[in-house]
Amino acid sequence: MPLCCTENPGPGPRPVHDPVPVVTQYATADLISDIAYEGHDSRDDSAWRTTGAPTQAAYGRWCRHMCGVACLRMVLLHRDGNAATLFELLAGVRRYGAYVRQDDGSIKGLIYTPFVRYVETSHNLPAVVHPNLGLNELATLLDDGLMVMASVSKEIRRPERDPERRGGHLVLAIGRLPDGQVVFRNPSGHTTEARAAVMPLDRFGAFFGGRGISLDPRSSVRHAPARARAIRPVASRPTT
Repeated sequence: MPLCCTENPGPGPRPVHDPVPVVTQYATADLISDIAYEGHDSRDDSAWRTTGAPTQAAYGRWCRHMCGVACLRMVLLHRDGNAATLFELLAGVRRYGAYVRQDDGSIKGLIYTPFVRYVETSHNLPAVVHPNLGLNELATLLDDGLMVMASVSKEIRRPERDPERRGGHLVLAIGRLPDGQVVFRNPSGHTTEARAAVMPLDRFGAFFGGRGISLDPRSSVRHAPARARAIRPVASRPTT
């Protein structure tokens, strides 16, 4: 994978950000296939403490909802070389209202606008909500050197299959290859290749829900309040 070190690359795809570590929303990446397709209980993971979860029950309650938090942790690790645990980041995101516990006990989130306020205020990370994001606009953002938390079908990990619906799960698109393919990290990828994935732009579009959040790890926030636009909240669904 090419390094992000080319000067004056001109129009079109630029070298992707490298390295961007893979972070999964589950404690043990090797269990994801069994969780997604074999009915394995996501709570049954001996490595749950590595996420910073206070209890195994808390881990089981939240791990299916943390695709966006895992994407954020990848960006922070890439930018800073270190980052808080998943549950430490989750606590911050929750303080800003990016997850909401419903009366029936279910969890609504990730909600984009409060999430952006959190990352800008707490991590000095410029972010913009894109409630209506076309595929070509996504490509332009990546070519401009931004990363994008893109809403896609959770079945993007099996690209040979057409999804039943688009959106609902978040992956971190980190750039494009010279041939235009999208390079992305999938927090619920069930194989090594699915977690650090490459896909033609048009095929990515078959899973893409047309919304997301752009992040710029190269810059810092100058006018955070002006960037957090008041729009209808957009939420992702629990994913496996």
